[in-house]
Amino acid sequence: MTLLSPTRRRFAGTALALVFALGAAGSALAADTVKLGVIGGDEERIWEVARKVAARDGLDIELITFSDYAIPNEALAKGDLDANAFQHKPYLDSQIAARGYKIVPVGYTLVEPIGFYSKKIKAFADLPDGASVGIPNDPSNGGRALNLLAAHGLIKLKPGTGLLPTVLDVTDNPKHVVFKELDAAQIPNLLPDLDGAVINTNYALGAGFSPQTDALVQESRTDNPYGNFIAVRAEDKDKPVFRKLVASYQNKEVADFIQAQFRGAIQPAW
Repeated sequence: MTLLSPTRRRFAGTALALVFALGAAGSALAADTVKLGVIGGDEERIWEVARKVAARDGLDIELITFSDYAIPNEALAKGDLDANAFQHKPYLDSQIAARGYKIVPVGYTLVEPIGFYSKKIKAFADLPDGASVGIPNDPSNGGRALNLLAAHGLIKLKPGTGLLPTVLDVTDNPKHVVFKELDAAQIPNLLPDLDGAVINTNYALGAGFSPQTDALVQESRTDNPYGNFIAVRAEDKDKPVFRKLVASYQNKEVADFIQAQFRGAIQPAW
């Protein structure tokens, strides 16, 4: 993978100090340039297509890739990014509640139904008594994982918990599952030590899984509340440059690329 000058991409690690090194220009935003934070891998590949579409409309998208979910909103809030595109509404809501970010969505991108994977069993029903099950440790994706497991009968959850249940809201656990709350990006690496785990699709694809064939159970693709979107600082939401940015992604070329490359594992959300 080419890392530098044709696409001017830069990689950010998990250390917050790297965020503050992302360009000294701060929050300055040229009318024809957007510094956009995305998760590296398949989402970055999709944005490379959108970047070419944008260039034809006079918009230069500079992609800055991250390896996990922890930093892009902080980078956006601090002015080191102009926009990011990696999260769904429940995740942003939890980040706003925890950190007070003034960040808003401006246009949907994709939806990646989350799934349950295992290297030890072949069917979800075969989970043993006392199974160790990994789930993401952030509130929105952890809640998403628990709702998936409840939808497939492994557990029951307290009524009214909505999209953000926690393990404390599990009211019935007939198989005595032991939940391991783990960093979402690390779950694929830890899967051999677990009986199974709920893994976000971008990390599953990055680990070589095929969601269509390897996920033992998966979210529905219809009426899914976890559509990802482009987000900007609230003060910037009406800037014309972001209408161009959204249009560059919500484009037939991008939709065709998603369908051809991912065949349903990732879908357009607009």
